[in-house]
Amino acid sequence: MIDQLQSFLLWCTLINFAVLLLWMLAFFVAHDWLYQRQARWFRLSVETFDRLNYLLVGGYKLAILLFNLVPLLALYIAF
Repeated sequence: MIDQLQSFLLWCTLINFAVLLLWMLAFFVAHDWLYQRQARWFRLSVETFDRLNYLLVGGYKLAILLFNLVPLLALYIAF
């Protein structure tokens, strides 16, 4: 049971970091295109768009650490 939970949390961590990496890659490579797509729906300046993306990326990374990586490390240490 513990092995399954460790495996699950490991895969969750890897998949979430892959999503984070893809998000950042898309943000850097297709910044203008993404901004233009969002500007159709929301009134955002480029600075606000950038700030919002960095804030959301930071929050997502923090959530990965708190909800996936920390429990995984605790399981590895405890068992």
